[in-house]
Amino acid sequence: MPRKCGEVFGGCLNNIMGDALNIYAHLCGDSKQSMIVNGIICVYKPAGYTSFDIIAIMRRLLNTKKIGHSGTLDPMAEGVLPTFVGAATKAVDFCPDCDKEYRAAFRLGLTTDTQDISGAVLSEQFVSISDKRFREVAAKYVGEIDQIPPMYSAVKVGGKKLYELARKGIKDEDIKRESRRVTIHSLIIESFDEEKQSGLLRVSCSKGTYIRTLIHDIGGELGGGAVMTALQRTRSNGFTLADCHSLESLRELYANTPEKLPDLLIPLCRLFDYPRAQLDAEQTQMFRNGVTLSADYVRFERVYDGTYSVYDVSGRIVALAKIEPDHSVAITQRFNYGD
Repeated sequence: MPRKCGEVFGGCLNNIMGDALNIYAHLCGDSKQSMIVNGIICVYKPAGYTSFDIIAIMRRLLNTKKIGHSGTLDPMAEGVLPTFVGAATKAVDFCPDCDKEYRAAFRLGLTTDTQDISGAVLSEQFVSISDKRFREVAAKYVGEIDQIPPMYSAVKVGGKKLYELARKGIKDEDIKRESRRVTIHSLIIESFDEEKQSGLLRVSCSKGTYIRTLIHDIGGELGGGAVMTALQRTRSNGFTLADCHSLESLRELYANTPEKLPDLLIPLCRLFDYPRAQLDAEQTQMFRNGVTLSADYVRFERVYDGTYSVYDVSGRIVALAKIEPDHSVAITQRFNYGD
């Protein structure tokens, strides 16, 4: 667990609702010398920030605009947010491990327009669901399921993001939203309080899963509805809480020893567990010049029909590639380090 990243879910959720603007200003004092940085920094996103807030802060800290992330966290959520810097931004869409893991608190007998506790209340009623009944219904949602994206989401319908339409007052029933197939790998009920009708779930799922919709759907089947009251992402793209840095620690490093920030970067090779294709000095230069390489002269860890991680003579991963039937090396994605 990262230092001072929030005592999350000890007694449900202790939000870190700091003033984003003040911290941003504190983080972003005088600009530091430009650095060439490539790799991944995992940030522990506190509740109260948008994912874009974190990207904006990291752009200033590293003095580069070339930063992205691999999966949005809602403002009320906290947890693992991998940020991809420099050449690593090209790797986001090629991550072989796109699964996520969450811990989510919930409450039964309540529905809101956002499917979480932050929204406007649509209904509230007394419910008395037993622990056994809750577990029986929740178990039905393990495996492949269909989800209808919530209105307050970035999913586009007719070129418009659903949350934009929702903010204009357009209701659920007025917009046709296609269901999407997602996979719930596991759903563990860590606790359920029959008196309070609330509890805590641990969910491992595929990319694109809405945990608040999962809770909403379970509540709908139980009768009376349910809302998510807190959310922590504990794993994303193979990265866990142990890989994360708090905003406080990043702020301290930036203020005192900014030249050490690049030391936090996780190299791209951590993402890809493909067999290695090693280029020598001549092949590295040919690769940089855009020459198509012959697989007959490249040293491969093993020969198969799948994807390879291509390394240059200096030991950096510079591309993903496959071997074509004519024995040429077909580049799937290049990673340009800017040197």
